Amino acid sequence: MGQPAAGLRLYRDIFRIPGARAFVGATLVGRLPMSTLSLGTVFLITHVTDSYAAAGAVAAGGALCYALVVPQLGYAVDRFGQRRVLRPVAAAFGLAGTLFVLAAQLAAPGWLLFASGAAFGALMPPLSALVRARWSHLAAGDAGGTLLRSSYSFESVADELIFVVGPLLIATVVLIHPAAGVVTVTLFGVTGCLLLAAQRRTEPPVLPRPAVGGRALSSAGLRLVCGVYVCTAAMFAGWELSTMAFVDEHGETWMVGGVMATYALGSAVGGLWYGTREWRLPLDRQFLLALAAVVLGTGPLWAMPSVAALWIFSLFSGMLIAPTVIAGYSLVRQGMPAAMLTEGMAWMSTAVGIGRALGVLAVGLVIEAHGARWAYALTLGCGLAGLVVALSGLGRLRALATARFTDAA
Repeated sequence: MGQPAAGLRLYRDIFRIPGARAFVGATLVGRLPMSTLSLGTVFLITHVTDSYAAAGAVAAGGALCYALVVPQLGYAVDRFGQRRVLRPVAAAFGLAGTLFVLAAQLAAPGWLLFASGAAFGALMPPLSALVRARWSHLAAGDAGGTLLRSSYSFESVADELIFVVGPLLIATVVLIHPAAGVVTVTLFGVTGCLLLAAQRRTEPPVLPRPAVGGRALSSAGLRLVCGVYVCTAAMFAGWELSTMAFVDEHGETWMVGGVMATYALGSAVGGLWYGTREWRLPLDRQFLLALAAVVLGTGPLWAMPSVAALWIFSLFSGMLIAPTVIAGYSLVRQGMPAAMLTEGMAWMSTAVGIGRALGVLAVGLVIEAHGARWAYALTLGCGLAGLVVALSGLGRLRALATARFTDAA
């Protein structure tokens, strides 16, 4: 069980570190695409094609391409540093967003619309991995681990707050024009990349890579966590698309952003609670318990009687998300050498990308054929699969939790 720690003072203390506020502010701007890119894509493609299946296919293509690109970006960051990678990523993401909007507005052929949407998703800046790598660098001398736990908890809460603000923002701007969502996502992503690239004071140094096992995915524990993340990302992506369809079926489309924001707000509350407690359980047990809880919270979704009921339930089920994310990132940070940390976390982003691709594609097809309730049932199945994967590799999770590296405190 977790014992009360020093409360919210822990979060205040991490911002006393020189430069912390600047790089966190930059990433809060640049991480908006992670909560809005798929949503902006779905709004734009459904406007052009009037098909959830087509929107799911484009979003899935982007997520799958992102899954292939992001570990290479993580490897490049570990070898050359964040600043030298972020600037070309910003330029590429801005160009991809511009081409995607032009393809949609000019009624381009379907293949070109799909290709431009996939490129837009593929080049989303992986700032969640980069900001956690910065915190790990700053926490290298923290023998008790309090700074790292507090910073990772804060980042998970920040992620969820982005998932509160982002959907509301995109749901609002698309009322002006269906392409405004993609334009907004592009501007935030480019701006955040450039702002973070300018924060050199807190940038992690480039470290020599180990002579043996020189790529992060050689870790069996990392592969297992990535397998779990594929399933849970499919579950979360399925929830998102199923919720859009459920609300639309009930004729209250204006409530989509609010329901999604409530879900994310619940997760932020759960993350704040998790991060202010001293946990006696090992990291691997924390991860398993949090995973089981978040899957359990998905169970009743298929039976929601109304949008109002879904809205209320989303607040409570969302509270279970952030502890799973915090424990997963903490496991990988504990089990990876610092010279491979960004690449290791990027592989987690790859797992999320693959999971989202599979989730939106499968759920989009189920929605077209059977409606939102069956889509929620598939969403639950994805979560249960993740739990099975985790239980099948208890030893590998334990190995991650007990790993010790001299270059990663």
